[in-house]
Amino acid sequence: MAAEIALNFQKTFVGRASITAQLRCALDPPSVTILFGPSGSGKTTILRCLAGLEQPEEGTISVGEELWFDAANRVTVPPQARRLGYMAQDYALFPNYTVEGNIAYGLTGLSAQEKKARVDEVLHLLQIESMAQQNPTQLSGGQQQRVALARAIARRPRLLLLDEPLSALDTPMRARLCKDLRTLLTQLAIPSVVVTHDWTEALVLGDHMAVIDNGRMLQTGTPQDVFSRPINAEVAHVVGIETVVQGTITEVRDELATVQIGTVTVTALASPHFGPDVFVCLRAEDVTLELTGSADTSARNHLKGTVQTIISLGALVQVTLDCGFLLTALITQSALRELNLRLGSAIRAAFKAGAVHLIPRR
Repeated sequence: MAAEIALNFQKTFVGRASITAQLRCALDPPSVTILFGPSGSGKTTILRCLAGLEQPEEGTISVGEELWFDAANRVTVPPQARRLGYMAQDYALFPNYTVEGNIAYGLTGLSAQEKKARVDEVLHLLQIESMAQQNPTQLSGGQQQRVALARAIARRPRLLLLDEPLSALDTPMRARLCKDLRTLLTQLAIPSVVVTHDWTEALVLGDHMAVIDNGRMLQTGTPQDVFSRPINAEVAHVVGIETVVQGTITEVRDELATVQIGTVTVTALASPHFGPDVFVCLRAEDVTLELTGSADTSARNHLKGTVQTIISLGALVQVTLDCGFLLTALITQSALRELNLRLGSAIRAAFKAGAVHLIPRR
């Protein structure tokens, strides 16, 4: 059997929903698993149970051949014996320690020479040698993030746990550092579990993903599959975006990018920081449906397609089209009647370049 992380437990709380975790993810090759969901959904509690900082009332937690927790047999491996690195949401750096001192903290059982060599190793790996003697209060948010990550990996953990690693940063810095963090995680080659509520971070960072809401795991899969093919309306509501497909930027002109998706091209706002390979993301409410042959609107993109699914959501209707790729639109019941849509109907989808969100793809 391949080595894997296996979670199957329940954690209960007085006065609020219990949290049920059922998840398996491979340890080899090392990959990044995303725990995704809104605030209060139970993501951090699951991470803390995996770390041994909280204990479930029922179930088991195992990593590879090691059983870390078994409620029935009263097995509980303490956090310090689990060989993991934990990076808290606020980084939890010691303000009165230098960067070097923060990284060295917790390196027990090593000689002074071994400890120094280990600290120098991670300082170099994360390119923060120049700040070794500075205090965290002298550093930017991005620099603090690297120090916190360096401290988490200094013990050479077999598993890395990151709780909202970018949430302490402002929005422009989050966007810049998200790709850098993915590069670091790839270089480290340590299996990682990352908590986030941001879908951009989930797509950029994750190889696998579990959607969590109200203490329940609703769907697992690759981030692209989960975002583009939610299994039900509940998951669609949580992920908040319906169309995610792979594309390649073929041209950039006048701040607009031409993106090839299979045999279809779409126009999006360009970003100077992107390479050619991207995820193309569209929210259903940004897609308008028009009768074929009608006059073009001001939207840059007009794609012909056929109706694949029609799902009533009360006052609104979710329509999925095959436009060379699967594209989801959200329209009113009255628009459904006016367009006389049926399965197999020919229809045209329109959306503006500004509605197309591009995310770098590894």
